[in-house]
Amino acid sequence: MPSGKEIRTKIKSVQNTRKITKAMEMVAASKMRKAQERMRAARPYAEKVRHLAANLSQANSEYKHPFLEKRQDVRRAGLIVVSTDKGLCGGLNTNVLRIALNQIKDWDAAKVDIRVTAIGGKALGFMQRLGAKITSHVAGLGDTPHLEKLIGPVKVMLDAFQNGELDAVYLTYTRFVNTMKQDPVIEQLLPLTGERLETSGSHAWDYLYEPDAQTVIDDLLVRYVEALVYQAVAENMASEQSARMVAMKAASDNAKNVIDELQLVYNKTRQAAITKELSEIVGGAAAV
Repeated sequence: MPSGKEIRTKIKSVQNTRKITKAMEMVAASKMRKAQERMRAARPYAEKVRHLAANLSQANSEYKHPFLEKRQDVRRAGLIVVSTDKGLCGGLNTNVLRIALNQIKDWDAAKVDIRVTAIGGKALGFMQRLGAKITSHVAGLGDTPHLEKLIGPVKVMLDAFQNGELDAVYLTYTRFVNTMKQDPVIEQLLPLTGERLETSGSHAWDYLYEPDAQTVIDDLLVRYVEALVYQAVAENMASEQSARMVAMKAASDNAKNVIDELQLVYNKTRQAAITKELSEIVGGAAAV
C-alpha cells in the first residue's frame, strides 16, 4: 500500500489536472457560442448563392459549365478532408478520418487514382502517415475560418477537375447538429449534383447577363463551391468546440471521481497508521 505522502502527491496532481480541464471546458464553451453564431451567419449566404446557381444552371441551356458535367467513369478522384488543428476534442477527428480512410480504401480497390487536399493539422498528419498523394493543404486556421486562406488549396482541386485531371471531388467534414451531437459526413462536391442545385420553385428564372452568360456562370459556380467549403469548415469548427467542451467536462468529472477515490484510500491508510501506533503504545505499556 502506498504511503500517505505518495497519495497526497497524487491527489494534488489530479487536482491540478482538474483545474486545467475545467479552464479548457469554460474556454471551449465561450468559443463554441462564437463558432455557432459564425456558422449560422454563413448559412443564408450559401443558401442564396445555391438558389442563384440553380436558376442560372437551368436558365441558359446553350452553355454547360464543367462543374455540372457528370463523368461516366470515375478513374481519378479528389478528396478534401476537413479536420481540426488541435486535439483534446474526443473522437471528432477519429470519426471523420475513419470515413475518409474507408472511402480511400474503396477507391484503391476500384483502382482509382486519388488526390487529397488536407484542411487542418490532424488531417495533414494522418494523410502523410497514410502515404496519400497530397496536392495541397492548409493548417493553422485558428478559431475563425478565413476564405482567403481556403481559396488557394481548394482552387487546386477545382482547377484539376475543370481541366479534366479529376473525374469527381468529394468533401468530408463534421456537420454540427447540436452541442452533444456532431455527424461526420462525406459529400460529393463536384460535379454538382441535382440535390445541391435543386430549385424551390416550379420554374427557373432567366437573367440578362453582363458581360456574357459564360463569364457570369463561371464566376458564380466557383464562388458557390468555395462557399460550400467555407461552410464545411465553419461547421467543423463549431463541432470542434462543442466536442472539446464535452470532452473536458467528462475529464473534469473523471478527475473529481479519482480525487474522491484517492481521498478514501488516504483516509484508510491514515487510519491504519494511527491504529498501528496505538497498538504499539498499548503493547509497550502492557509490557512495562
